[in-house]
Amino acid sequence: MKSQIETSQSAFKAKSGDLKSQSEWLESHESGYSKHLKKRHVQMMALGGAIGTGLFLGAGARLQIAGPALAVVYLVCGVFAFFILRALGELVMHRPSSGSFVSYTREFMGERASFVAGWMYFLVWALTGVVDITAIAIYMKYWGVFADVPQWVSALSALGVVTLMNMVGVKWFGEMEFWFAVIKVAAISIFLIVGSYFFATGHEVGGTIPGLHLITDNGGIFPHGLLPAVIIVQGVIFAYASIELVGTAAGETADPKSVIPKAINGVIWRISLFYVGSVFLLVTVLPWTAYSANVSPFVTFFEMLGVPGIGSIMNIVVMTAALSSLNSGLYATGRVLRSLAMGGSAPKIFKRMNSQGVPYMGILVTMGINVFGVFLNYLIPSQLFELLLNMVSLGILSTWAFIVLSQLRYRRAVKKGEVAMVDFKMPGAPFTSWLTLAFLLAVLVLLGFDYPNGTYTVLSIPVIAVVLLVGWSRVVRAKVRADEEVKAVQAT
Repeated sequence: MKSQIETSQSAFKAKSGDLKSQSEWLESHESGYSKHLKKRHVQMMALGGAIGTGLFLGAGARLQIAGPALAVVYLVCGVFAFFILRALGELVMHRPSSGSFVSYTREFMGERASFVAGWMYFLVWALTGVVDITAIAIYMKYWGVFADVPQWVSALSALGVVTLMNMVGVKWFGEMEFWFAVIKVAAISIFLIVGSYFFATGHEVGGTIPGLHLITDNGGIFPHGLLPAVIIVQGVIFAYASIELVGTAAGETADPKSVIPKAINGVIWRISLFYVGSVFLLVTVLPWTAYSANVSPFVTFFEMLGVPGIGSIMNIVVMTAALSSLNSGLYATGRVLRSLAMGGSAPKIFKRMNSQGVPYMGILVTMGINVFGVFLNYLIPSQLFELLLNMVSLGILSTWAFIVLSQLRYRRAVKKGEVAMVDFKMPGAPFTSWLTLAFLLAVLVLLGFDYPNGTYTVLSIPVIAVVLLVGWSRVVRAKVRADEEVKAVQAT
């Protein structure tokens, strides 16, 4: 097996030679994409990618666990999310690619690492899509007119519309993501404006006078101690999942080297404003004890103000977040599977693109898995279903780790004079790169303490490793056979 792997790796190197020509070879093999994503599309993708159901719904449960310390946890995790994006930014400036980090992993770490990175990322979005369409169907039932509609009908309808938009062309994907982001940002912005008004003026909210005293009077920043705040880090970090999609969009943007740095640099202030700012206002306009794990804290706040129809409004916002995630998943998996296929790590059928420059086979496969997942949702026990979905966390951690590792390898190549250094550098690297990797490892350890689902998820790593090893061995054998066929033709 070792000799076969070496043969496979050398086949790629033989085609590409040094890193410079290798980069050119990779770029030529990712041609065919249109450049229809505009500056506003990418900027809103970066903006909306950092806002999801983890904020709209998850904040309530996390406030119950950690209290006001949630704002600190969001800030710490946000800083590392920013470092990950800046690491990705270096790679994008080196060579914009729709294969994103999978393509960079191939370039700087080899085909085997690219195989693992790509298929783990596919796992993330395939399983996330199951959650999204199931959630959308549940949200639809909030309105009486859809109460009697079978859940599977709503789920498949949502999936069908989003899939169609992805198939038509990247411009339509960009437009959908743009307006999804507008709705999410508008919802948070309205809360920030209204909440700031009540905090600044001291007007009562549901009989409570806003102010910093609501923190000190209810146990301080760490009402349950430091440990609960540390434990929820492994949950909070996944609120930032999908921020890396900015890198995937780079390959279909007309001027990526101008647009991407601005989009990435804006992430840190967005995180500070939307996450840290929102939590700060939530705990200073009402006691953190007023929020429930089962109700969006934003709904709780506006209900206290007596705003009519707030339930329906927030239901639309949360459903938008789920649709945005589903939309992004179909987009990402189509591009990543094509990148894998280009390197021989996925079936050749995933190379196919339609007349609009869309890698449709990967999108269709992901759609099929989503449909099957909804069916399984009705058949298998809920705990097993949640365990499978919890494996998404492993995919996110591996994705971010591969981004940082590729950036470190890129820096090593720069020192050797194999590639040029870009102007858009990760601040503090390589120290911040290693610090980020240590942080991701710590999150993995914390995940193991989240019994039972988190513990079982971490224990499943050896199983996943065996599956990936078997898959890689099949890829190697296929490449060896292909090399032998080429040699046989050349000999004749």
